[in-house]
Amino acid sequence: MTVWKTSMRNFFAHKGRMALSAVAVLLSVAFVCGTLVFTDTMNTTFDKLFAATSADVTVSPKNAEVDEIPKNGKPESLPASVLARVAKADGVKKAEGGVSSPAVTVVDSHNKNMGSDTGAPTIAGNWTQNDLRSMEITSGHAPRGPTEVMVDADTAEKHHLKIGDELRTIAATGDITGKISGIATFKVTNPGAAIVYLDTATAQRALLGAPDAFTHLSLTAAPGVSDTQLKQNVAKALGDPATYKIQTQKEAAAANKDSMGSFLDVMKYAMLGFAGIAFLVGIFLIVNTFSMLVAQRTREIGLMRAIGSSRKQVNRSVLLEAVLLGIVGSILGVGAGVGLAVGLMKVMGAVGMELSTDDLTIAWTTPVTGLALGIIVTVLAAYIPARRAGKVSPMAALRDAGTPADAKSGWIRAGIGLVVTGAGVTALWWTAEVDKASDGSAFLGLGVVLTLIGFIVIGPLLAGVVVRALSAVLLRFFGPVGRLAERNALRNPRRTGATGAALMIGLALVACLSVVGSSMVASATDELDKSVGADFIVQAGNGQPIVPQAAEALAAAPGIEHLTHYRVLDAKLTTPDGTTKSEEVTAADPSYQEDVRREVLSGDLAKAYGKNAMSVGEDYATAHRVKVGDTITVAFKEGTTAKLKVAAITSDETSLDQGAMYMNTSTAQQYVPAGKLPQNMLMFAKAKDGEEDAAYAALKDSLAKYPTYKVQNQADFKEDLKDQIGQLLNVVYGLLALAIIVAVLGVVNTLALSVVERTREIGLMRAIGLSRRQLRRMIRLESVVIALFGALLGLGLGMGWGTSAQKLLALEGMGVLEIPWPTIITVFVASAFVGLFAALVPAFRAGRMNVLNAIATDG
Repeated sequence: MTVWKTSMRNFFAHKGRMALSAVAVLLSVAFVCGTLVFTDTMNTTFDKLFAATSADVTVSPKNAEVDEIPKNGKPESLPASVLARVAKADGVKKAEGGVSSPAVTVVDSHNKNMGSDTGAPTIAGNWTQNDLRSMEITSGHAPRGPTEVMVDADTAEKHHLKIGDELRTIAATGDITGKISGIATFKVTNPGAAIVYLDTATAQRALLGAPDAFTHLSLTAAPGVSDTQLKQNVAKALGDPATYKIQTQKEAAAANKDSMGSFLDVMKYAMLGFAGIAFLVGIFLIVNTFSMLVAQRTREIGLMRAIGSSRKQVNRSVLLEAVLLGIVGSILGVGAGVGLAVGLMKVMGAVGMELSTDDLTIAWTTPVTGLALGIIVTVLAAYIPARRAGKVSPMAALRDAGTPADAKSGWIRAGIGLVVTGAGVTALWWTAEVDKASDGSAFLGLGVVLTLIGFIVIGPLLAGVVVRALSAVLLRFFGPVGRLAERNALRNPRRTGATGAALMIGLALVACLSVVGSSMVASATDELDKSVGADFIVQAGNGQPIVPQAAEALAAAPGIEHLTHYRVLDAKLTTPDGTTKSEEVTAADPSYQEDVRREVLSGDLAKAYGKNAMSVGEDYATAHRVKVGDTITVAFKEGTTAKLKVAAITSDETSLDQGAMYMNTSTAQQYVPAGKLPQNMLMFAKAKDGEEDAAYAALKDSLAKYPTYKVQNQADFKEDLKDQIGQLLNVVYGLLALAIIVAVLGVVNTLALSVVERTREIGLMRAIGLSRRQLRRMIRLESVVIALFGALLGLGLGMGWGTSAQKLLALEGMGVLEIPWPTIITVFVASAFVGLFAALVPAFRAGRMNVLNAIATDG
């Protein structure tokens, strides 16, 4: 009970000093809980949606993939005759044929894309009674002919559509224009998909190219018949399990959820990873807080030991304070996490992905996880300072309170740190020596972890060297005040090292990713300059293939010397060594050799575009002992089997088309029916000499009706690539900002507690003539040099990581290393301002101290 009372008294006596540590715990727990609530809510939203849209039993083609955009623009289908067969199965109350395709683009009368900007699909299909499970027509009526369409209410609201407006649906078989006849509203949350309904006959003709086919059949069970029983009855009626996929409502919903699962998991674990970084940074803050509190209470702890408190009791008292800190911070963090999740939902809604707060899901595991993590991390962080408190002897009561005698890092610690750092550097060196990127990833991960730990351990040693160097450059201009700031920063190297390490972690990741991102852009740019001979590249911004009518429009553009078609086919390849494996094969026009230049290791690439010939990449050739002149059996997924002669082996020392196997488009057409041949994923164009500008404008004009396709010259393509990588890095930097905020709180906390620790000293300096302005400047300079120390370590470490990572990228064809010096310098300079900001409150409080009271203080 005495230990508990002592802990409570000390906790509330120093509640101001604990506040920033509690904020660090709060932020870290909030990020974890917010991530869990947000992803659980997304799961709930999709679960409800998929459950509502799935029929009791669904029949679809065996090879149909959930939400996969078909390469030929037309989804897998089954004959309409199957509908009559399943309708006669026992237990079927109602059977409907459905048509649904994600391979469409919908535009309004001004050619503005009506699809989502977030990657959510645009889906066109026919309106059926099964749709009433999840939607209801709230305005107008369902389409009754080829000139009418219906849209979902979310899309109508987002794009200000109303009944009577004209929409054009662009599909592989042609364009369908119709006026809006109705608007249907989801009964459950629609996460952002744009839905367009056509009448059944138009959907079959326009989306499937066949008047007697469906993509799926929706079956309703008769009363008293379970979904499982109905599935068995339908399977018996069809009698061919290898041709059809038959799913109950739960199975169909689970399949749809699985298609989203990988995306949600990546998002969840990435965000939890950043939360973990914030926790790691928070540990330094908590360690510093308790170390300084123990140092300031040395006399008090000595008195407790003198009157009979044991080491265990003192140790337990400090740990109980840590438990209280963890509980308070974690409880507040759980609440803040729910608020963060709601905020993320609002942000997603603003960019087009709708998530309703009605689906807000807070599993019991979320607050438990948050509380457990917050408390455990806080107690672990406070353990070393608690042990140090337990070692305070009764004789300490006779000394002035202050920094413990063992504040300077010992040589043993420095030795261990140097060994660990050396091991990490060795692992990073091994990363650069491997022959395969997959082999080097483990070395890279090990090197990152070991060098990070090593730098943390030798932080006090580095502080003594780096802070002196920084001070010599920066603080000498400020005279005696600058020298005082330097000595204060060096007074306790362990504390300075821990404070700088907190900032180091976040900035190391920023520097590493900046190097990797800049190197990727520079490598791709260099590769484009060396390898791409085409003047223009055409592709869809949303991953859709290029529909035939758009390809025809491009072919009609004036000023074009040649236009290259580029298709990717799925096939099973059997090599001379007897290995059969699924691969992708590229079918292109012979002019592709001019558009993208590839290094040929053996054979003649021009001959690979001959009749019944192909090329392979060097890695594939090496793995399967393939050489020029060998014959590979190619079984096309949508066609027949061909025997193709290997005419060339190309180098994989490239980031463009690495590992690609080429054949002539005419060869693919020989073995794959026209209706099954994939559409172009890309197209390349070469302008006639001297007509580049006119051809560029002509190509853009030819695609004016198709807003999803982009015509880019090489400068456009480079800029687009730079923007894409930049946007990704900005998202990562935004997530890392949490760790940097926690690190800044650590600097604030260190300075605040340091000011309290030096109260008497500050009073004496003020008494002998140090002005308030000089005092505040001294504390600000101390903060700046600590921040720059952390930044210098972090940026240096991050550039080392980034350089090693680039060595792995070089094995994937991205061989240019580029250090983004403007970014590095900007971050370093910004760190100085971070130091100034962190010192504002501690410097202000120090300047307001009463001189006599400060001199009279006991510590």
